[in-house]
Amino acid sequence: MSETSRILLVEDEPGLQLTLSDRLRREGYLVDSAGDGQTGFDKAATGTFDLVLLDVMLPRKNGFDVLRDLRQRGIETPVIMLTARGQVVDTVVGLKLGADDYLAKPFEMMELLARIEARLRRRALPVVTPAAHEGYQFGEIRVDYRSAEVFRGDGTVELSAREYQLLRYLIEHRNEVISRDQLLNEVWGYNAMPSTRTVDVHVAWLRQKIEPNPRHPQFLLTVHGLGYRFVG
Repeated sequence: MSETSRILLVEDEPGLQLTLSDRLRREGYLVDSAGDGQTGFDKAATGTFDLVLLDVMLPRKNGFDVLRDLRQRGIETPVIMLTARGQVVDTVVGLKLGADDYLAKPFEMMELLARIEARLRRRALPVVTPAAHEGYQFGEIRVDYRSAEVFRGDGTVELSAREYQLLRYLIEHRNEVISRDQLLNEVWGYNAMPSTRTVDVHVAWLRQKIEPNPRHPQFLLTVHGLGYRFVG
């Protein structure tokens, strides 16, 4: 954790905003806050923050709209969304719009701190492209490591940054059985939480885009009780 890391907290509940801000400052972070979505968007759009904590239910502009507009503007600051407990649809929508992680309220402070540290640590890692490997092809799919693009024939396959990272990691460990815990640690950058379905959701989206028949995958296989294996 870096003492200079800047976090933007977008939360409309005054008590929670104060509690989180105080704790994050005690942990050494520089914290700014916003009590509504429009103000949060305006601050986050400057691109000067290292991470954004974004509530879903906000006045003036909800968290989904804030996240969508940030990503459309090209702001790639990591975003952890704070969702209502049990609202699976919130989680799915947030991840699909480009959220890096999510936590359901109420959450343990130590879990939030661990997620924040993991995201900041992950962002600081340099991107290394092996010189001897410029890409990989399987079936009709071609992955270009230099441009971080994926193609099917002459067309482009639109993947989110997380989907691309997941696909590349699986390719680089092809024919190995990779557990969900390992994927969460290596691709998302944090230790697994038993209830998370983040990996399963992203695998399902990835299959929709790269498999000839997503209902009967031939490349990205489920190994029941263990995890996933890429063959190709």
